[in-house]
Amino acid sequence: MPNESIELKINGMHCAGCVGTIERALHQVEGVEKAVVNLTLEKARVAGEVRVDQLIQAIENTGYGAEHVEQLEVSPEDRPEENLNRSKYQMIFAWVVTAIIMLWMIPNWISGIMWPSDTLYIYGMIGLSVIVLVFPGGETLKSAWRSAIHFSPNMDVLIALGSLACLVTGGLKAMGMNIHSFAGIAGMIMAFHLTGRYIEAKARGRSSQAIKRLMSLGAKKAIILKEGQEIEIAVSSVHVGDIMVVKPGEKIPTDGLIVKGESAVDESIATGESLPVNKSKGDNVIGATINIDGSIRVEATKIGKDTFISQMATLVEEAQTTKIPIQAFADRVTAIFVPIVLVLATATFTAWRMSPEFMQSGMAVFVNIFPWGNLDASPTTMAIFSAVAVLVIACPCALGLATPTALMVGSGKGAENGILIRNGAAIQRMNEVTTVVFDKTGTLTMGKPKVTQVKPLSGIGENDLIRMAASIEKHSTHPLGVAIVQLADEKQIGLDEAVNVQASAGKGISGTFGSGIIKVGSADFVGFNDELNEKGSQVFIAVDDTVYGVFILADEMKANASQVIQRLKSNHIKTVMLTGDKQETADLLAKQIGIDEIYAEVLPEDKTHIIQTLQENGEIVCMLGDGINDAPAIAQADVGVAMGTGTDIAMETGDIILVKGDLLKLNQSFSLAKKTFRKIRQNLVWASIYNCIAIPLAIFGVLHPVLAEAAMAISSINVVGNSNRLRRETL
Repeated sequence: MPNESIELKINGMHCAGCVGTIERALHQVEGVEKAVVNLTLEKARVAGEVRVDQLIQAIENTGYGAEHVEQLEVSPEDRPEENLNRSKYQMIFAWVVTAIIMLWMIPNWISGIMWPSDTLYIYGMIGLSVIVLVFPGGETLKSAWRSAIHFSPNMDVLIALGSLACLVTGGLKAMGMNIHSFAGIAGMIMAFHLTGRYIEAKARGRSSQAIKRLMSLGAKKAIILKEGQEIEIAVSSVHVGDIMVVKPGEKIPTDGLIVKGESAVDESIATGESLPVNKSKGDNVIGATINIDGSIRVEATKIGKDTFISQMATLVEEAQTTKIPIQAFADRVTAIFVPIVLVLATATFTAWRMSPEFMQSGMAVFVNIFPWGNLDASPTTMAIFSAVAVLVIACPCALGLATPTALMVGSGKGAENGILIRNGAAIQRMNEVTTVVFDKTGTLTMGKPKVTQVKPLSGIGENDLIRMAASIEKHSTHPLGVAIVQLADEKQIGLDEAVNVQASAGKGISGTFGSGIIKVGSADFVGFNDELNEKGSQVFIAVDDTVYGVFILADEMKANASQVIQRLKSNHIKTVMLTGDKQETADLLAKQIGIDEIYAEVLPEDKTHIIQTLQENGEIVCMLGDGINDAPAIAQADVGVAMGTGTDIAMETGDIILVKGDLLKLNQSFSLAKKTFRKIRQNLVWASIYNCIAIPLAIFGVLHPVLAEAAMAISSINVVGNSNRLRRETL
């Protein structure tokens, strides 16, 4: 089958260890080129020439479930809500029973008395903990069993071993052995575990709201014209070519082209711009944007997955299912974390049994800080106590969540501000950029000519020249002619009718104006033989072979270009411009906005070579272009940024896409990358410090298993919470 991207919904994942296990299994399938699993979205994205059933079988062989997203009866976006409700029910169930356990333990904690008798107390603790483990904790135990028999132990194995070990101590105590019973602790460990899982699921759900928000922005109903009648239908029933009636205040149902009417449209959801945009016949509009004040009729041009909002959601999700370089560290650690913890727990148990004096001396160091440490407990009791604490404290969840949660929030925030991060790795690379290369036309400039000067040559006034030229050029579609007509509109100069209008390709246009023949075009076309010392494109106007004036046109510089360049330079980033213009024109433009270095008279095929040369000189290059004719150079750059406008956005180009084509968004992109990457580093540092401190405490028996489980959950929650704080950052 052809090389493609396959999306799978994964069931049963709980931690970063699960992610690593599934990714390794997928990469072992023949034909798989790339596989990325996202814990927060509970999805896998696989690239390569491979059958879906092979991928699903590989995942099931590791003990997890998988479904092809395209074949799901329930929308993948609905699954997290179901999982969250189930997690909440399991947590409540576990704590109702655990509350009974804790209340029953109080007399024993205070006085050491097992009420009403030793035997009933021990069997009661065993029974209540079994209820917690079997019912709300049943999924955890099943997951642990599946992963264990497939030799891919995950976090659930640690929780299951810790809980069952505590339960076994109750059984041994009931059999008359001289050992402390931790049977009640088994239920408490599972209750804390399920609580942490619920809070993590809730926090991850908040992190993944960007996609859901984007998909919920669209209108639910549409009014279409059918045989002259207005009929209300579901948006899902709209077909390409349908004429939709959109009244003031309503959402535009789907992407389309205005065929009648004019209005202001609020496009903030797509571009991040708060000011409405005036739209009239012939203009494209984006589905889910809001029609402000006029009634318009729109021909549907794109529906379903082809719409702009759907493509935005796809880009956001693709960014969230990519890995960035810094995550390689976390992945290497989590891949071996559970086996290492099992070895550590075994070593801890053995050390307390074989060298209790040494372990007690280590414990004594911490007792003054953690007064609940019991130096008088038997070696067997401490061996079980410490081994269980190691099992439940050492979870790679915080490390595994550190990068994807921050990346998820960052990419969502970018989408809300008209910045689409198509490749998550660009977040890290943007922080390392030393040079930004700009394509000129359409990037630094508006990409269309504008009249900069009207120069009379034979005594006719400026407005008369504009009126005559525009009266002829209104019949032309040439960009230079359109610019002259636009100038007449801006100056509110009325146009006259011209007849016998004829266009000469590549030369100009002529027609009869009153009693004279007017020619508008190049110097050769109108018969102008002198040389003008003017920079820019020149369009001459002649009446009856007498040249009366010339229009000087140039590509208009974007208003904020200079501001963007200065901001980059203040951050010690070099700026470079590529243009096909002549050297003098390029020098003038570069001086105007403060560009550091220019390459003039550059052919499109030369741009990639220039990027390569900069990279060979040690520069980390960000290339900013229009996303279509600059595609090879954008692909060559370390970070490619594509300019996009409306529904014509170049979705397949660039690591980052600036939806509106607003240059200021480039500076916001750098700010977003910086703040997102800072959150990732903070998360990784916190997760690493937590494990480095907690595991030694657990080994030497001063960290209670219940506190260990609570601390493990808090660590993951803190990482997710820290990522979510990125939402409040300003770009």
